[in-house]
Amino acid sequence: MATTTENEKNLADRNTDYAKGFAQGHLASPPADKVAIVTCMDARIDPSAAFGIPLGSAHVIRNAGGSARLPDALRSLLISQHLLGTTDIFVIKHTKCGMATFKGPDAVEVVRKNCGEGAAEHVKAVTWGEFESSLEDEVTKDVEFLRNAEVLPGRERVSGWVYDVETGKVNRVA
Repeated sequence: MATTTENEKNLADRNTDYAKGFAQGHLASPPADKVAIVTCMDARIDPSAAFGIPLGSAHVIRNAGGSARLPDALRSLLISQHLLGTTDIFVIKHTKCGMATFKGPDAVEVVRKNCGEGAAEHVKAVTWGEFESSLEDEVTKDVEFLRNAEVLPGRERVSGWVYDVETGKVNRVA
């Protein structure tokens, strides 16, 4: 077994504390509020706290940039809606997002520098989902993509939001 890092130890210790008082193992897999949220993986966003989502109430799908147009986000939404009954989709991007600071080729170059040419070749096919316009426009693009996705039964119940990482407030933009 590999050496345990400090972060691994912290995870295990914190989980022990959490599990001592855990009393929600009875929750069903389908989210109670029938909501799916697509948001960024940014560590400054705590969807449960920021959006008042109790455990078991919503699916939270996270990726870099909170893009609903990436294949894995769509796959998760298909499962969420078709198999687990969600009816509403909230796309929530945020201010000061790192995805607005680089393009895919920049990321490939960082991988090349850190891991070599073979690794860089491997990630050239990655869909990065970098921002091509303003934050509000990126949210609108995602909302329009989902509203036009005939594979989603809840496509008419898609809304788009921007979360401000400095104030904690969310604002509807689409």
